[in-house]
Amino acid sequence: MKLQTILSRLGLALLVLTLSTTALCAEPVKVDANLGDYIKVQGVAGNLNSVGSDTLNNMMTFWAEGFRKKYPNVNVQIEGKGSSTAPPALIEGTSQLGPMSRKMKNKEVNKFEAKYGFKPTMIGVALDSLAVFINKDNPIDGLSLQQVDGIFSKNQKGGLQNMTTWGQLGLKGEWANKPISLYGRNSASGTYGYFKKHALFKGDYKDSVKEQPGSASVVLGVTEDKAGIGYSGIGYKTSGVKAIALGKKDGDKQYEPSYENVLQGKYPLGRLLYINVVKEPNRPLPKLVEEFLKFVLSKEGQEIVVKDGYLPLTAEVAKKQLALLD
Repeated sequence: MKLQTILSRLGLALLVLTLSTTALCAEPVKVDANLGDYIKVQGVAGNLNSVGSDTLNNMMTFWAEGFRKKYPNVNVQIEGKGSSTAPPALIEGTSQLGPMSRKMKNKEVNKFEAKYGFKPTMIGVALDSLAVFINKDNPIDGLSLQQVDGIFSKNQKGGLQNMTTWGQLGLKGEWANKPISLYGRNSASGTYGYFKKHALFKGDYKDSVKEQPGSASVVLGVTEDKAGIGYSGIGYKTSGVKAIALGKKDGDKQYEPSYENVLQGKYPLGRLLYINVVKEPNRPLPKLVEEFLKFVLSKEGQEIVVKDGYLPLTAEVAKKQLALLD
């Protein structure tokens, strides 16, 4: 699903038309000047637990550090083993924050609702371009999603042939017969599920994919393996890998995973990242949880998003998310 579609479901179909040229084209990425500053309040203290996405793990840590500078009497514990760990932790009451790199599945929502009598509240906290990484020495600059499917999936639902060597993707010389080495996440990861749905056309991964416990491990594997290819959130990009351009179909124009291309819906693997919380309808969140989320959605919080290599929300999107806290 295009990020543009996701944003329109938030009531922001005209977002791209209202973005300033500066917000779209600034390099490096800068936060929207219209984002609100975080205003410190009194009486914020206690323990805050976060269980969920590995993609958001570093960002949650940076947010926690920034939040604790304002509130030294707050203790934040963060565990990032995968998005699928967030719903059970919220249901069992072992965490107040459930970061996820995908939306909850229907069965997860149903279990949550069975426990609380209402649905979880899902707050969009950052944008991500889910990147396909290759080794920095690989000469390829871009692929279509159909080619990505042919590389990673055993089903080839995208319609192209099974691809096992770099020569099948047009490389010559020493690369022609070099086997493609696959790196990916494990099934606990929301990124695993998102990539399966959107890049593999809901097909199954090849058995040869080397499943990694975290995004950093995927990138490290590709860095150390000249013939490697893997996927993770753009925030894990290092100098040892290239984040290639992607096109929706074979022959289509390929777009780099840039802020502009994600906002305009051109990059096919753009997505929102979320923090889920337990919020009873028509009742306020616990003060500690509410203030943490307000900090995340502030200008300072979104500057942390950029610091971690991800893409910040616009002021309009942040305003919509803040409204969900009321």
